[in-house]
Amino acid sequence: MSPSFDWNAGYTSRRLPVFARNVVATSHPWAAQAGLAMLQRGGNAVDAAIAAAAAMTIVEPCSNGLGSDAFCILWDGERLQGLNASGCAPAAWTPGYFRRKYGDQALAPPKRGWDSVTVPGAVAGWVALHERYGSLPFADVLAPAITAAERGYAVPVVVQQKWANAAALAEITAQPGFAAAFLPHGRAPEVGERFAFPDAARTLRLIAQTRGEAFYRGEVAEAAAAHARAHGGAMTSADFAAYRPEWVEPIGQEYRDHRLHEIPPNGQGIAALIALGILEHFDLAALPVDGVASQHLQIEAMKLAFADVYRHVGEPRAMALTPAEMLDPAYLAARARLIDPGRAQDFGPGHLPQGGTIYLTAADERGMMVSFIQSNYMGFGSGVVVPGYGLSLQNRGHGFTLDAARANIVGPGKRPFHTIIPAFLTRDGRPLMSCGVMGGDMQPQGHLQTLVRMLDYRQHPQAACDAPRWRWFAGIVNAEEGFDPATAQGLRALGHRVESFADSYQDYGAGQFIWRLGDPAIEGYAAASDPRRDGQAAGW
Repeated sequence: MSPSFDWNAGYTSRRLPVFARNVVATSHPWAAQAGLAMLQRGGNAVDAAIAAAAAMTIVEPCSNGLGSDAFCILWDGERLQGLNASGCAPAAWTPGYFRRKYGDQALAPPKRGWDSVTVPGAVAGWVALHERYGSLPFADVLAPAITAAERGYAVPVVVQQKWANAAALAEITAQPGFAAAFLPHGRAPEVGERFAFPDAARTLRLIAQTRGEAFYRGEVAEAAAAHARAHGGAMTSADFAAYRPEWVEPIGQEYRDHRLHEIPPNGQGIAALIALGILEHFDLAALPVDGVASQHLQIEAMKLAFADVYRHVGEPRAMALTPAEMLDPAYLAARARLIDPGRAQDFGPGHLPQGGTIYLTAADERGMMVSFIQSNYMGFGSGVVVPGYGLSLQNRGHGFTLDAARANIVGPGKRPFHTIIPAFLTRDGRPLMSCGVMGGDMQPQGHLQTLVRMLDYRQHPQAACDAPRWRWFAGIVNAEEGFDPATAQGLRALGHRVESFADSYQDYGAGQFIWRLGDPAIEGYAAASDPRRDGQAAGW
């Protein structure tokens, strides 16, 4: 199953690959151990993933919380399944609602506060996964998260940095409930300082006891709706009660005799598929892995992909084009022909025929593999925390537009364009790797760069994870520390605007990877965890 990786290849890193028959990889060691404990008790990869996801809401609150959204792709032993647990807009949300409140010049819902909050979907995602695939009692799977919230934990280095950064932003700290929940002693916790979250423990217990009913159709939903009313929001208990996650068929794209799978829109995973479909027309393996020519082609392919995605992707019911049309081989070949190997270009969308995140992965020796992502969107999200319940809410509503020409225009019950995208790699219809790279619009770019390194250049998952990355955004190529200066200069010579940027937490992404080596019960897996976060890959 391995593509003859060069296991000696690598970059400066604190991490080495982990080999085991049962593996969990997350961006926080405590959560990885919570998932691993489920596997050691005889649970499966879904039990492990839910336990890790619930724990992550407590131990990395600067990225996700009980009010997050989630997506999942999993290999259940026979086929791939996708789950869209992203939330919907309140029934009151229309373009007119926001223009009346924020003026005719408003381009999108606000970044913070209740008017940035869609119905949180992550908890419903946990319940749906467990109902279909869980093997341990649901309450047992949530127990580690409850323990962490009640007893507290020592705040690690990277989480503390992001927590402190948020504590310096008045747009977050002024939101109702934030300071009481996340600024003990009037400040962010220090590295190594204990943080406990008993209000969240209370909500986790209610979720465990009622299998999520209290969250969506009971006490927690009522408390959230009352808090929204008191602070000018439109969210109601009926909005919570109406929410259901959706099982979906993953979409995919062939690349180098493998197939990368993503969740279909309303997410941006299709951007990675478009870019890979374009790069399939170039022989990257013949070019130096960290050289100018290879990096230029990848950047240009990504720019072409984003041009289409930002124009055409939104809630599927509102899209004029289907994912199949956007991935049409003839169309991707035509887009590939637009790339000039000798210069950088600005691309618009093509003329097609009309028709703060955490990522974790888990795999068990029976062959089940789970690719799971969960997010507040921007750090602590909306900044809103429902008192007494530790319900820290995402700000996914800010992802909508008020532009009537866009598929992503806000509307009641619609899901906004989403940045979070779990991924899965197969070969000949068989599972090979569960993977993901968190970090806003860096995510498809991270999928692209790591897949190219593994499939074109035979770099093993940890090396591909460790390698310095670039990030294209708004016409600028940000180059991570460690990026070859000669390559950066070569890209500038081609017309790219290359600038260094130091924040690796989100802007260059952070990934987790589990690669199947053969029979999971015999050869097991190789796992990697990104050194840009506090996490680890743990196995037995």
